[in-house]
Amino acid sequence: MKLIEAFLRLVRWPNLVMIAVTQLLFYFSLVYPNYTSIENFYSSFTGTYFLLLVSSSLLIAAAGNIINDYFDRNIDEINKPEKKIIDTFIKRRWAIVMHIVFSFIAILIGFYIDSQTSVFWIGFSNSVCVLLLFGYSISLKKKLLVGNILISLLTAWVILICFFCYYRTMTCKGCEHFEWQGMLRRFMRISFLYAGFAFVISLIREVVKDMEDMEGDKRYGCKTIPIAWGIPASKVFVAVWLVVLIGMISIVQIYVLQLGWYWSAVYSILLIIAPLVWILRKLYQAQVPKDYHQLSSVIKMVMLAGLVSMFFFKIYS
Repeated sequence: MKLIEAFLRLVRWPNLVMIAVTQLLFYFSLVYPNYTSIENFYSSFTGTYFLLLVSSSLLIAAAGNIINDYFDRNIDEINKPEKKIIDTFIKRRWAIVMHIVFSFIAILIGFYIDSQTSVFWIGFSNSVCVLLLFGYSISLKKKLLVGNILISLLTAWVILICFFCYYRTMTCKGCEHFEWQGMLRRFMRISFLYAGFAFVISLIREVVKDMEDMEGDKRYGCKTIPIAWGIPASKVFVAVWLVVLIGMISIVQIYVLQLGWYWSAVYSILLIIAPLVWILRKLYQAQVPKDYHQLSSVIKMVMLAGLVSMFFFKIYS
């Protein structure tokens, strides 16, 4: 049981659950309603291929988490020794084997989907994601802003890959051209809105985590924002993005209220905007790693709440 628990901690199962929930919500809230509400709606990217896509996303994320912990062994000895898995519960060679196997299966799934559907780039995309996560683990995470932006882009890609798979494969026989094009534009706006939210809030969390892990990162030559700019400047950087995110979500709520989506607005104000304001206030009071860890945990909950809000598109569609 300890080995299974260690494996689940190594692949960071809560993050994998969040990826699966995000992609499944995308399908059931933004794509599936079209099957029931639009006559003659069709997509060659069926539910079976979508589940394979989700599986490959989870495998890539798990492989990335494993290889990241593999190269972070020394840093974790300082930052979080009680959470160290590799060398404590799982041997290094088995960690490498799991990384290779998970990555290979994910890439294989991608090329299989390409061979069976009109989507032709998932195998290549999965290969690039695997390489980027490997590069992040060995060097990119140590470079100023590069690692933060990369992880934030990959977080947004969890949503965008679903969008691109459906945008070019959805058709509607007999639909008015302008009406159908309008629906596609709406689908694009919503997808990029959520991808933008995922990018910004992930960037915020990455910098907060860097503030938490500053001691170990500094000892092993990392050039994270807190190390390069200092804590005060890092807090300003995070605060600016928090204000941008709060402003962006608030503007969306004005539009949502005009549509009569009152419960959606209440949900967003209570579970997204209000916690973001709380994070902004607590950010300047944070002093020790424990404070930044608390902020990081709350940011992750806000991220989940924001992504779950996709469900309102199913309710009001």
